[in-house]
Amino acid sequence: MAIRIVRLGTARTKGEGLRIGTVRRPPRGVKKSEYASGNWYDVWFPNLAPSPETMELGRKARTDREWNAFVKKYRAEMASPENSRTLDLLAALSHGSNFSVGCYCPDENRCHRSILRDLLVERGAEVK
Repeated sequence: MAIRIVRLGTARTKGEGLRIGTVRRPPRGVKKSEYASGNWYDVWFPNLAPSPETMELGRKARTDREWNAFVKKYRAEMASPENSRTLDLLAALSHGSNFSVGCYCPDENRCHRSILRDLLVERGAEVK
């Protein structure tokens, strides 16, 4: 059992389980009825997405310094009690269920899902 960190809209892997979209907005131009069948997500959970202001920092980051500012701000958002409890829950669930969390970004290294991966591992999650 484990969490997979995925790019939304890509083919699912065998045994991936429920796909959770940790994005601020649904995919553009896709009917709500096609989110799951189009491999976007089964459940939309924007709570773990960066705030719009923080997301803009990440989008504009061109240097390591700018990226690190984004990371610091996103980690601070995820440290709120509500988000922290959500991350704890997902980490605990990873020991008994297969599921995935993801975002649309093409490069995980410059996406909040890379930080989300680290936050889950720090909480003891099983991550593939």
